[in-house]
Amino acid sequence: MKLLKIFLPPIVLAVCGLLAWLLIHSKEEPLRREPRSNTTEVEALRLRRQDYTVVLQSQGTVKARTESTLIPEISGRIVKISPAFRSGKFFEEGDILLQIDSRDHKTALTVAEATLTQAQLSLAEEEARVEQALKDWEKLGSGEKPGPLVLRTPQLAEARGSVDSAQARLEQAQRDLERTRIAAPYAGRILEKRVDVGQYVTPGTILALLYAVDYAEIRLPLSNRQLSFINLPELYRGETEVADKDSPKVLLKAQFGEDEFSWAGNIVRTEGSIDTASRQLYVVAQVKNPYGRLQSDHPPLKVGMFVKSEIMGKTLKNVFVLPRSALREGRDLLLIDKDNRLERRPVDILWSDRNHIIVGDSLKDGELLCLTALSFAAEGAPVSPRVQGEETATSDQPKGRTKGPS
Repeated sequence: MKLLKIFLPPIVLAVCGLLAWLLIHSKEEPLRREPRSNTTEVEALRLRRQDYTVVLQSQGTVKARTESTLIPEISGRIVKISPAFRSGKFFEEGDILLQIDSRDHKTALTVAEATLTQAQLSLAEEEARVEQALKDWEKLGSGEKPGPLVLRTPQLAEARGSVDSAQARLEQAQRDLERTRIAAPYAGRILEKRVDVGQYVTPGTILALLYAVDYAEIRLPLSNRQLSFINLPELYRGETEVADKDSPKVLLKAQFGEDEFSWAGNIVRTEGSIDTASRQLYVVAQVKNPYGRLQSDHPPLKVGMFVKSEIMGKTLKNVFVLPRSALREGRDLLLIDKDNRLERRPVDILWSDRNHIIVGDSLKDGELLCLTALSFAAEGAPVSPRVQGEETATSDQPKGRTKGPS
């Protein structure tokens, strides 16, 4: 018992030590995580100069270049209308749109012809009397010059005046008869019909509202900044029109349901004053043959339609066209220097739209632009750029979890 007390503790300690050694040397090798790199991977763009044509955005409402109110010049009852005399119908120049009862005007023409014949007869009789009066005076042989009353000069003038008056009344009756057939003044379209068969009309009665179909026009407002990027077709005193080659091109777009259609035109003139409320200048876009069939599924450009426009402005030479998302805090860009470190640089923006910004001499060819949105972009922070359109070298360093040394 005494020996057990002496040898038991060393034996227990030895066994525990052996177990501890076995546990230490038989456990699995621990996994060690690779230290996180402080370099941020970013998307980059290699800057290259190019030419860029500015596109000015605007909008407006389609109007016809020529709009008219059709009004009769005589009174009468409408007895006939043309099939083209309906709202939305097209007509050609000279087409008879409606006809007014002509019987009274034919009667007036007959009376005017008879009056002219009577006046011509009276003139012939008076000319004969004048000739006879001159012969009678010469027979008297007084040698004096005969007076106006002797030669019946006032009576002759009255007879001639009656003929002229009768001739004028005849021409007026002929015009009134012609006006019973109301013809189209130009090729156009009926906007609104106001009368129909059987209605009695007088001068001043509005028969219809119509417009010409040769051109459509759209008033487009431009701001003062936009005016700096377009060559406007200005007219000066003594000029009548601007040549098409000097007119900026414009593309008009409109929605029909879920489909979008477009029409090509030109800016043909500017209005004569600046709008005092908006401080904008209105330019007028013109589209030729807007109601012709361009394609089988292409609708005509209707009056009153709201359209958006893209006006071709000036072409900027040797500039940098950058995505708008690259702009940081106003007018700053993040560039990547040759050491792959961030550099914040303010730039002068020549032009900007919804998707792009245009920069001039603030940048240089070949520089790298950072496109990645960084929540915190410190000046000089190291980055690893992936340049769009260029192959980047891949690192040979293994990534992920690796085993530590045994």
